[in-house]
Amino acid sequence: MEYVWIAVAIVIGVALGFALNRFIIQGSSSRARENADRIVQDAERHAETVKKEALLEAKDEILRLKEEAEAEAKERRKEVAALENRLAQREETIDRRVESLDKREHQLSSLQGQITKRETDLDELIAEEKARLEQLAGMTADEAKEHLLSRIQEDVKRDAATYIREAEAQAREEADKKARNIVGIAIQRVAADHTADATVSVVHIPSDDMKGRIIGREGRNIRAFEQLTGINLIIDDTPEAVILSSFDPVRREVGRIALESLIADGRIHPARIEEMFNKAETLVAQQVHEAGEQAVFEAGIHGLHGELVRTLGRLKYRTSYGQNVLKHSLEVSHLAGVMAAELGTDVKLAKRAGLLHDIGKAIDHEIEGPHAVIGADLARRMNEPKAVLHCIEAHHADVEPTTVEAVLIQAADAISAARPGARRETLESYIKRLEKLEAVAQSHEGVEKCFAMQAGREIRVMVKPDRVNDSDSVVLARDIAKQIEDELEYPGQIKVMVIRESRAVDYAK
Repeated sequence: MEYVWIAVAIVIGVALGFALNRFIIQGSSSRARENADRIVQDAERHAETVKKEALLEAKDEILRLKEEAEAEAKERRKEVAALENRLAQREETIDRRVESLDKREHQLSSLQGQITKRETDLDELIAEEKARLEQLAGMTADEAKEHLLSRIQEDVKRDAATYIREAEAQAREEADKKARNIVGIAIQRVAADHTADATVSVVHIPSDDMKGRIIGREGRNIRAFEQLTGINLIIDDTPEAVILSSFDPVRREVGRIALESLIADGRIHPARIEEMFNKAETLVAQQVHEAGEQAVFEAGIHGLHGELVRTLGRLKYRTSYGQNVLKHSLEVSHLAGVMAAELGTDVKLAKRAGLLHDIGKAIDHEIEGPHAVIGADLARRMNEPKAVLHCIEAHHADVEPTTVEAVLIQAADAISAARPGARRETLESYIKRLEKLEAVAQSHEGVEKCFAMQAGREIRVMVKPDRVNDSDSVVLARDIAKQIEDELEYPGQIKVMVIRESRAVDYAK
């Protein structure tokens, strides 16, 4: 920077000198020349002074920079010396560690030899003890191993039975709680207000004199009536009653309406019988169609084939153990829909399958086979979805249920049929069912006595305590329940209770 100032001063001096010189030359005045010389001299002296000052400042700067460089170099030398000292210490530490590792390696080598020798000695001692134990026990090692395994198997079996019993109890408790909740909600929401229908084909007449008029001269009226309606009239000693017999419930209803109309009219002859039969047939057909449409409307089903609607209406005149099948189908539809909603499955599918599950009962007197299979074939011809067909086929386990909806239809069907007052059962079939239940339980080994309780909804099995232990009781209860599921048909569920009791009796004399 100082050299720049010197150069600038020189340039300024030269410029001033040149200007003054020119001024002197132009003015041709000696006075001007003297002034110019003086100015030039002053400028030269100033320039020399500036040059000297600049040189002094440059020297001072150089000296300062040199001192700073020497101080920095000295600091760096200190750091390098410290690093060298630290590295020397680390090398010394590493050397000590290597020496220590060498000593440990030598010690481990000697210990390995000692361990190998001790292992050999232990193997010899084990062999000697093993031979001594075999001699004392009177059996070989394989025989002892087999004996030990058999005992372990028994212990494992006992523990497994205990675990199964506890796990089953817990799972059953949770499942029963959830199932009771769902079934309770479903029954509460449906709350059917009807009990078993007493559909009997009996027509009351005002007096026994009417029986002769129904029979007619030489039996022409009764023959005409039976020929037109396809049903049998039973006229016996029953006072003021005529019984109609037919496998077809719709045809029986047509005959009942026609006969009641003839009795009310009083004119009974073949021509009048034919006229009343035609009117009754038209009326029943209309009632069948209206009943089917009403059922579809109540169930909230859409897009059902007209033939299926009419077939549903025929169920109005069909009963099962005294329960009206159409009302039963509606109840199953509602129950299945509610349970499907609680479980988050397809509600529409469940309600549709529930309504159609017993549709085969409307025509089972015309076609041979189980009503579930007949109903599924009819629904298949009417282009019902495969899921609905599967629910119809599986609701009586004619095929294995593979969908949640099919299981719900089974449950809803059992609930509707098993609720109090839904069905009536003859004494003979009731006793036969209880005897089958007791026979299943009695067929198992170790069973001493068994009793069917709670109208066949519980079976209590008394076992021989010396032949069946507590663990075997759990397995026995499962086996009996499984056999009941495989061999018997029943609504709802059957509780299997195995009772094992040991008594010690003595007498003080």
